[in-house]
Amino acid sequence: MKAHELRDLSLTELEARLKDEQKSLVDFRFNKAIAGQIENPARIKNTRREISRLKTVINEKLSAE
Repeated sequence: MKAHELRDLSLTELEARLKDEQKSLVDFRFNKAIAGQIENPARIKNTRREISRLKTVINEKLSAE
């Protein structure tokens, strides 16, 4: 999801998405450690970027208040 799309969401929705993304990142890393490889390694990078986007938008909303 793009940053401008994330800015339309409420703070609680952003925090829920952040929690989901962090959980999926842990799952990806766990699967990589156990299986040795995952079917799409770029998903780890994309998930990390999405987490960063979410944190940035959350901080913007908190500082605007």
